[in-house]
Amino acid sequence: MEDAKMVKIGDINLSDDPAVTLTIRLIMQGKEVGSIIGKKGEIVKRFREESGAKINISDCSCPERIVTVSGSRSAIYKAFTLITKKFEEWCSQFQDNANTQGKPQIPIRLIVPASQCGSLIGKGGSKIKEIREITGCSIQVASEMLPNSTERAVTLSGSAEAITQCIYHICCVMLESPPKGATIPYRPKPQVNGPVIVANGQAYTIQGNYAVPAQEVSGIAKNPLAGLAALGLAGAIPSNTGGLNPTALAALAGSQLRTNNNRNVAPVQSQSHEMTVPNDLIGCIIGKGGTKIAEIRQISGAMIRISNCEERDSGNTDRTITITGNPDSVALAQYLINMSIHSPTCATSVCVPV
Repeated sequence: MEDAKMVKIGDINLSDDPAVTLTIRLIMQGKEVGSIIGKKGEIVKRFREESGAKINISDCSCPERIVTVSGSRSAIYKAFTLITKKFEEWCSQFQDNANTQGKPQIPIRLIVPASQCGSLIGKGGSKIKEIREITGCSIQVASEMLPNSTERAVTLSGSAEAITQCIYHICCVMLESPPKGATIPYRPKPQVNGPVIVANGQAYTIQGNYAVPAQEVSGIAKNPLAGLAALGLAGAIPSNTGGLNPTALAALAGSQLRTNNNRNVAPVQSQSHEMTVPNDLIGCIIGKGGTKIAEIRQISGAMIRISNCEERDSGNTDRTITITGNPDSVALAQYLINMSIHSPTCATSVCVPV
């Protein structure tokens, strides 16, 4: 059985047509993704150079981050060889997930269009069983789609080598069976506190049909951003907001921020925050004729700069947004940008140069 396995793994052809490209996306938690980014992005930059693949990592405002690897089949194989090896090194500090050989069994969560999952599983599970036997990697395909998308999570578990081999075979399946119909990609939601209702100085969180007393939030009146969360921006807007939409609530918080800033005797130290956005979504933030970005600047009071297409690194499809201002203004601008990206109309956005 071992001999047969080695023969099949040896059949991997790394001299494929570089003109044929595909994209593999995976979900990683914040601490996990740091292991492949490195200080000032030095590790992921090296991975891009050594593999020839495009590797992009979504903004850090969400608990989950999306790592997108694009290129030829061989470039993706080389990229994942580097990524999984580095991730395995990071996981080795947690020896609870080590196998009998001492190598940690690392988990990787891929995102695969639901229309391709049938081909990955195969008739009666034959294809997924074959890949398991060839690579020694555990594969589990989620039965439910990821929230607000037409994609499913495919969880791989094994050694770095086994997972890399498995991803190669998954690439082969994806090339042979392209996705059918339109794919709605999974996008993690920014981490925002759930809706809170404040009555008579007491905060209540909504759990099912009940209002459960929460910790006191006397600072809500002093902190507009806390008030913003209290008005329910993370989910359904409570009835006590008078039907205001999230943009109106953000504008209210922005006006409170400016009022508070005008009252401050000592100036608040300015700070900068950078976030990256895929180029095909930048139009959601800029808006027609720059109207949306002007609105975000006005509401938040922050200075916002979006890098030009010419400023991107070679092979990088992301745009860098630099937000400067006091901490509350920066946080509000970041929220408004994320709200623009996740709006229903964002799917039709285009790159608008600034």
